[in-house]
Amino acid sequence: MTALRILLADDHTIVRHGLRRMIEERPDWQVVAEASDGRQAIKLAELHKPDVAIVDVAMPLLNGIETTRQLVRKMPRVRVLVLSMHVDEVYVTQILKAGAAGYLLKDSADTDLLQAIAAVAQGQSFFSPAIARLMVEEYVRPRPEGIDRYETLSDREREIFQLVAEAKTNKEIAALLGISPSTVETHRAKIIQKLDLHSATEIALYAVRRGVIRVH
Repeated sequence: MTALRILLADDHTIVRHGLRRMIEERPDWQVVAEASDGRQAIKLAELHKPDVAIVDVAMPLLNGIETTRQLVRKMPRVRVLVLSMHVDEVYVTQILKAGAAGYLLKDSADTDLLQAIAAVAQGQSFFSPAIARLMVEEYVRPRPEGIDRYETLSDREREIFQLVAEAKTNKEIAALLGISPSTVETHRAKIIQKLDLHSATEIALYAVRRGVIRVH
């Protein structure tokens, strides 16, 4: 039998090591790569072709939501299981829209991780019990009509939005993405216009509220 190939993406080394130990209790499962940020996760996924990617929702340079979105688009066969500390409808909704197969709370990983991996690897979905309850409550609740401004951003604009929120300069963003500073500035202007944000503080607060970045 071919081993199940798994990629771990979390910016905390101790978390990755703990997950690896649990995963390697299964002799037929193999951790093929570890990433400490979203961009590295995508590169390693393209290189190692994992069956399952376990992705922390809050990572530097590219958060877990955008990492999931790009992994699913570039490698549709990869099943993404997202790890999070948040029992929050905003996070769950964004993760599902991004294409994740499961949402696992970190505080239940010690008991549910292996079951979650097995489920998503077999083409099923998996949600921690608290998330499943939240989904039921939210989906039966009437929702106001309206446009989610963040969802109007393109993939590139969401990438740049996170980097701006992390206080990266146009030059730093340009170097990271391989584009010119003037192109970054153009995207930045469109982002500000679409989100109706007018200062670095507003951008950072909005990013925290949306779960794009976290406050340490």
